[in-house]
Amino acid sequence: MIDAAALSTGLLLGFFSSTHCLGMCGGIMGALTMAVESPSQWRAAAIVVCYNLGRLASYALLGALAGAFGETVYALGAATVLRVIAAALLFAMAFYLAGWWRGLLKLEAIGQRLWRYIQPIGRRLMPVRGPLPALGLGLVWGWLPCGLVYSALGYAMTQPAASAGALFMLAFGVGTLPAVLLAAFATGRVRGWAQRRSLRLAGALLLLVFAGWTLYGALAPSHAHHNHGSAPPASEAQGHSHHHH
Repeated sequence: MIDAAALSTGLLLGFFSSTHCLGMCGGIMGALTMAVESPSQWRAAAIVVCYNLGRLASYALLGALAGAFGETVYALGAATVLRVIAAALLFAMAFYLAGWWRGLLKLEAIGQRLWRYIQPIGRRLMPVRGPLPALGLGLVWGWLPCGLVYSALGYAMTQPAASAGALFMLAFGVGTLPAVLLAAFATGRVRGWAQRRSLRLAGALLLLVFAGWTLYGALAPSHAHHNHGSAPPASEAQGHSHHHH
């Protein structure tokens, strides 16, 4: 089962990724809020919450698939390869957030092929007129090509089981919620705050720490005994992350 350190890692990855999520999901959050025909704030809130529940459910499903794949690779004794891939994706995620390298866009281009088949389902749910269609739209939107989600999935693959991968991605999704939910009701101000260069750089530095420890955990001989546990670098990275708050 997943440990608290891995869950914390997922939350932090999600929180710092949300500076990017506002660009992709913040717009739709504002649109969902304005699309509510009733002036009731409670109805608007219900639609936004249901949309995000759907999005998180999709992340959990993707995480379960990643965890199941990781479990198979662990059984084959190739856990080190997975950790190196996860570290590489985390490095790419950090460079992307900092604006140093846009290589993650190539991953998004691959995801676009699948998205072409999924997107029409979401279009049929628009405009959103109630919580149930919002839930469906969230389930669809969770599959939107996003390099940062793919990086998190790379880390989810280092979890030793499908359930642990699902929980990790659920934590990642929860980490994105504060910024994305606020964007639904204060789009302009929050986006301006969350996309500050200093915050993006802080997130990038934290991700570099995670990536470094993940790579160390993969390659250091002393960590070989962790091959059947849940992402050990997370606990160590958690300790180091406080330097960047």
